[in-house]
Amino acid sequence: MFPSLASSTPLFILSSPASPPTSIAQFLPPPPVSCPSSLSRRRVIPGPNPHPLLSLPSHSTTFPRHLIRCSSMSVSESTSTTTQLRDSLLYSRAYWVSESTIAWNVDVGDDSCYLFASKSATLSFTDDKVRGEDVKIKLEEDSEGLPENVTEKFPHIQDYLAFKVPPGLDTKTLLKCQLAVAALNSDGKCTNATGLQLPGVLDELFSYNGPLGALFFEESVLLYLWAPTAQAVRACIYRDPSGGDPLEIVQLEEVNGVWSTEGPKRWEGCYYVYEVSVYHPCTLRVEKCHANDPYARGANDHTVPPEFRGCYLAFTLQGSSGVLHLKKLSDAGITHVHLLPTFQFAGVDDEKENWKCVDTKILEQLPPDSDEQQALITAIQNDDGYNWGYNPVLWGVPKGSYASNPNGPCRIIEFRKMIQALNRIGLRVVLDVVYNHLQGSGPFDDNSVLDKIVPGYYLRRNTDGFIEHSTCMNNTASEHVMVERLILDDLLHWAIHHKVDGFRFDLMGHIMKSTMVKAKDALHSLTKERDGIDGSSIYIYGEGWDFGEVAKNGRGVNASQFNLGGTGIGSFNDRIRDAILGGSPFGHPLQQGFATGLLLQPNGHDQGTEAVSECMLAVAKDHIQVGMAANLRDFVITSYQGEEVKGSEVLTHDGTPVAYALCSTETVNYVSAHDNETLFDIVSLKTPKEISVDERCRINHLATGVIALSQGIPFFHSGDEILRSKSLDRDSYNSGDWFNRLDFTYNSNNWGVGLPPKEKNEKNWPLIKPRLADPSFKPQRVHILAAVDNFLNLLRIRYSSPLFRLRTANAIQERVHFHNTGPSGAPGVIVMSIQDGHEGVPGLSQLDPTYSYIVVIINACPTKVSFACPALRTRTLKLHPVQAMSTDELVKSSTYEASSGCLAVPPRTTVVFVEPREV
Repeated sequence: MFPSLASSTPLFILSSPASPPTSIAQFLPPPPVSCPSSLSRRRVIPGPNPHPLLSLPSHSTTFPRHLIRCSSMSVSESTSTTTQLRDSLLYSRAYWVSESTIAWNVDVGDDSCYLFASKSATLSFTDDKVRGEDVKIKLEEDSEGLPENVTEKFPHIQDYLAFKVPPGLDTKTLLKCQLAVAALNSDGKCTNATGLQLPGVLDELFSYNGPLGALFFEESVLLYLWAPTAQAVRACIYRDPSGGDPLEIVQLEEVNGVWSTEGPKRWEGCYYVYEVSVYHPCTLRVEKCHANDPYARGANDHTVPPEFRGCYLAFTLQGSSGVLHLKKLSDAGITHVHLLPTFQFAGVDDEKENWKCVDTKILEQLPPDSDEQQALITAIQNDDGYNWGYNPVLWGVPKGSYASNPNGPCRIIEFRKMIQALNRIGLRVVLDVVYNHLQGSGPFDDNSVLDKIVPGYYLRRNTDGFIEHSTCMNNTASEHVMVERLILDDLLHWAIHHKVDGFRFDLMGHIMKSTMVKAKDALHSLTKERDGIDGSSIYIYGEGWDFGEVAKNGRGVNASQFNLGGTGIGSFNDRIRDAILGGSPFGHPLQQGFATGLLLQPNGHDQGTEAVSECMLAVAKDHIQVGMAANLRDFVITSYQGEEVKGSEVLTHDGTPVAYALCSTETVNYVSAHDNETLFDIVSLKTPKEISVDERCRINHLATGVIALSQGIPFFHSGDEILRSKSLDRDSYNSGDWFNRLDFTYNSNNWGVGLPPKEKNEKNWPLIKPRLADPSFKPQRVHILAAVDNFLNLLRIRYSSPLFRLRTANAIQERVHFHNTGPSGAPGVIVMSIQDGHEGVPGLSQLDPTYSYIVVIINACPTKVSFACPALRTRTLKLHPVQAMSTDELVKSSTYEASSGCLAVPPRTTVVFVEPREV
């Protein structure tokens, strides 16, 4: 277990260092109203040391808006050359990659290429002529092509032509202008033209390691903003967050792309926004953009009274049902709590008085399969107090809606109190960081910040110059130096100033591997003596999915599952999830898997012949065994075909290797998370309708048991342990508290609160409706209490022996073995043993002072299984003491016979036998 915090001040210091997490729980937000028994999902932002930062107006100052065009477009083949030239500046198909080189995918023939610049943004290409330029510079093609350092940084343009920019130019001034390249024929007519993308040259000329944001000194306040393409920057200082007329408007001065000013001490505690005059490619104009400071951290004031009432403080209510539940989990072995986004995100108004809600008494009176609940909820879903928060606006500011007062320092103080409260019950805190995209872009969107300050730099663009949206919106570009710096600086602030213990990276595969490695190194370099924390215990992990423009290293080596091998950075293991449950989140919801009845108890969905189902079950078993061995590439199993194969040689249905990890911390095993249906819901969909709720509860526990007893990092979705339901909602990010409710009084699991919202679920309503209408599907309090007990017992078993938490690949390969494998293995049954050494005996070292040998049997069959395992004969195995004392009568009926090595395991049961050491 991890120690409680030694300090009672808002900045917390761990009393001793701790190892990486061995189990993680994820918690979502509470209802938007104050509810002592509810827990919240949240996120944090620090104030710098030693003085507070300024706060920012929350979209309260109104600025002009214009219709802009920032999405991808294409020119049809029938469009005339004249029209194409006229529209050419809508695109940015050339790249200024270094001070001396521009890359452009163009067939110039005998034409000559030129760079054009206009400070007032009056460039136009009409009647085959270039007009409005202040500067015209001839470019020469470089026959040697793009240099290697450029193609490494921008692999997607490696085949572009290279054009030499003549030396001696005032490049830094040119970069503040509207820019374009054009090809002119011998008559001086324009035959091709386009705008430029600038991140390469900006990185080369303006990379900066000095101070950014607001800094406080004894007699003054300093502001620093990195904006190398800006023509002017002013700071608008306000007395309060409501905006109105500013107290002062101050012009900032520039030195090499960094704008700064020194203000009086009276600015401390005021609010500010920047007014940035900058050319913006979205509008093709020089715009006055009003933007918040990307390095804003929020105000900090320790004089705020301690009588808080708000969502952050739900964690501080020690006697609430939610906190008491967390304490149980902590005592049993959960080490970390992962909180969904709590930075400033769009989608929830910070001012609670503006929220709309539906009377729950009306909702409670409706039938469990009615569509009226979702209609009422979705009618106000964009105006209520609920959203997962993956709509980032400011990474460095805590979300005001989770505080009792969104203005001033309250959100900072209350967040720190939450961290302190969790630490005091033995839990460390993991924050969900969303550095892969931003909610807003363009010069006038209220939610746009970075794209107003250095347009076209922070957001990744395609080869036409339009923003990539493969994440869902406005992809960021960590391959650019100052984007990477902002990410690293933000992580360090969280860790140093709020003592955060880990970070979960949303869509981590859209971030470069080099950025992730630098993040890990920077965090691990933190020391208690210098920084107040031991950073070596900070764990980072994320979604290593490989898709979109970054797939297959399309924008450089990205942080995908296979690329992260050897880094120690964790990624979610979707292979074990899909094998246990069946199908995938994108497949048919009735596809069955190892735990949900594939072959052994079909649900009527067509999954091929019996022979096909038998093969699918055997393959799923292999995938699970590899996952239970931390999904190590080099771990050897006997496959269902009887071959000795490495994890990397076991393949998924599309030929992708199952295993990708080189060490145990690189695998985060899970069966459910906030995305997709809850574990209980997916079990209720995939299992036959005629089985009992008791059987579904056992399947829920069986799936959780695979994760809890695997090597690697186990991850549990909050509510798995209480049979949580979202009424079969597959994407509840904006479904309100009605569908996302967590009841830690154990009275309800939230099943049957209406058909889930139409937008994401309507196609499955025919499957969902009869299940919700059937009262036999709904667990009762007795089922929930049993589920909690069983989950706590799994945690206690995991923490009863270090053999379940082996730290190295060699240790796993030497000690973990699977039996009942190959063509003759009993289907639906996994048998894993973990062996320890003996003190003073050559061979394996002794790790566990209590047990010398452990056997885990997972029986997914709907019937009792008995089989002989020759490798287990003559051992002195006994039922694990935790299970021997449990309230689960079925698991206590499991038997082992030493003379034959025969095991008997009840249906849908995970049983653990141990060999105690001689006393």
